[in-house]
Amino acid sequence: MTHEVRGVVARAKGAPVTLETILVPDPGPGEALVKVEACGVCHTDLHYREGAINDDFPFLLGHEAAGIVEAVGEGVTEVAPGDFVILNWRAVCGQCRACLRGRPWYCFNTHNATQKMTLADGTVLSPALGIGAFADKTLVAAGQCTKVDPAAGAAVAGLLGCGVMAGFGAAMNTGNVGRGDSVAVIGCGGVGIASVMGARLAGAAKIIAVDIDPRKLEWAGNLGATHTVDSSSTDPVEAIRDLTGGHGADVVIDAVGIPKTYEQAFYARDLAGTVVLVGVPSPEMRLELPLLDVFGRGGSLKSSWYGDCLPSRDFPMLIDLHLQGRIDLAAFVSETIPLDGVEAAFEKMHHGDVLRSVVVLK
Repeated sequence: MTHEVRGVVARAKGAPVTLETILVPDPGPGEALVKVEACGVCHTDLHYREGAINDDFPFLLGHEAAGIVEAVGEGVTEVAPGDFVILNWRAVCGQCRACLRGRPWYCFNTHNATQKMTLADGTVLSPALGIGAFADKTLVAAGQCTKVDPAAGAAVAGLLGCGVMAGFGAAMNTGNVGRGDSVAVIGCGGVGIASVMGARLAGAAKIIAVDIDPRKLEWAGNLGATHTVDSSSTDPVEAIRDLTGGHGADVVIDAVGIPKTYEQAFYARDLAGTVVLVGVPSPEMRLELPLLDVFGRGGSLKSSWYGDCLPSRDFPMLIDLHLQGRIDLAAFVSETIPLDGVEAAFEKMHHGDVLRSVVVLK
């Protein structure tokens, strides 16, 4: 059986997205059909629309989602129809060299659905990050479904599917922030503020939020930052050093992902400190640093892939912490919108008006 549903499609580089009829097949072996209840509008979706990821148009956008498993294919045991799940784009294989070495968060062979979703005329769609959740229903590999407590609600839970998890993980997993550490976060959109919250949860003593937008700095201050720096008028490197006794922060997280902010992060860390890149650069960007400074400052320069998360471990934990009132995931939801509101949400994102717009499907 084929399911005829609505989906948000990017047909060409830079062109406005369109709401189209798409065809979703029943799940085959190892696959799951998910009725999407909510999906966050993530900057990665905009990257896809702009051709900054690849040129496999047309794309079925959306990936930061939660919903209900409607059907599963042969051999699926990890989820069942009726389960409330968060969709993830790291369905670990269990067999690659990373998995076999006990590092599944680096899995090099993550699973996606084998069957293809298409436009009504049969044109094959490329689902964003292997998910494609700006749709009433989507088809994914069963391992892309992580069962969590439905009490959190789909609009909140879905955010762990990408940006919020990336930010938390950049601090807690990749940055390994510890009790008493000093942390600086450059860029206070959704990922950056999640990094602030993750640093706070990990026990950081000083959390310095850096941005050029006073609204974002206010959000960061309300959600865990102990200090804020407006880098539109202040040198962030000097400000971070001043706030850390002249030394620099133990961990600096670049949640922007451009050469300028990475260089700021590099020089704003303490000797033997850690830089974490979680902001996604575009393909043409290049970085130049004196190699002697890389050697002489020691420490670690890390990239954070999806917050180095393991969905089966991290999603339920963070949902439980939210339900206990220890973290406020709902604070990321700036607005809820219908499925045909994605293009307008991209514009709000571009202007920094929201932390997250969330598509809610009825």
